Amino acid sequence: MTAHKSGDPLTLNRLYGRSSGHKLRQGQQALVETLLPQVDVPPEGPITSAVLFGDDRPLHFEIGFGSGEHLAHRADLLPDHGFVGAEPFLNGVATALGHVRDGPLRNVRLHMGDALEVLRRVPDGSLFMLYLLHPDPWPKARHAKRRMVNDGPVGLFADKIRPGGELRIATDHPVYLEWTLMVMQRHTDAFEWLAEKPSDFLDPPSGWIETRYGAKSRREGRRPYYLRYRDRKSTRLNSSHTDISRMPSSA
Repeated sequence: MTAHKSGDPLTLNRLYGRSSGHKLRQGQQALVETLLPQVDVPPEGPITSAVLFGDDRPLHFEIGFGSGEHLAHRADLLPDHGFVGAEPFLNGVATALGHVRDGPLRNVRLHMGDALEVLRRVPDGSLFMLYLLHPDPWPKARHAKRRMVNDGPVGLFADKIRPGGELRIATDHPVYLEWTLMVMQRHTDAFEWLAEKPSDFLDPPSGWIETRYGAKSRREGRRPYYLRYRDRKSTRLNSSHTDISRMPSSA
């Protein structure tokens, strides 16, 4: 029997799963051909607010945005912030482009492909918030290395989030929940879990929207869990960065 390959998403450098599903409708295909080039993340160079939006606005990053419902909601809620979303699934990107068009949302940039490839290009200490919402749980033990919550990616998250910035993780899978809590416990030097009572992780955080996936999950009897972690590395404190804990609750 072949031994399981060690590593995590940061070292394996491979995307798993489908990159496309059903054939795009004509309107969706038109968005991919015309709008995506206008909002696409540059193929090289640093990913900063100045590069993407021409100013120094707070920058958010969503890994695997699905159909873009959460990303679009947050971008509409915080129009003076910048949002970057990465998603490898073509159909999800096409749907997200519809949200960008309908907004219209001028504070959103999208990448169709590997989120970690783009995240590596974000300067350290730059992200106001980073979202990982309902990632593939890969529940089988032999697939644990494929889970986005692993020591390598979490270390990268800690590098990229600004002091006082926030990492938000949501899952409705008990295996992934247990795994995430275990992995994050190894990173208490970098992240503080913002939970003092059960409602802090059982109730959605401020600024949350229930997506179609979330509604389907509840109908099928699965409970979502909302984990919030604040960056706590004092070595990266910089007076020019805003502490997210001082922001209005709508953030």
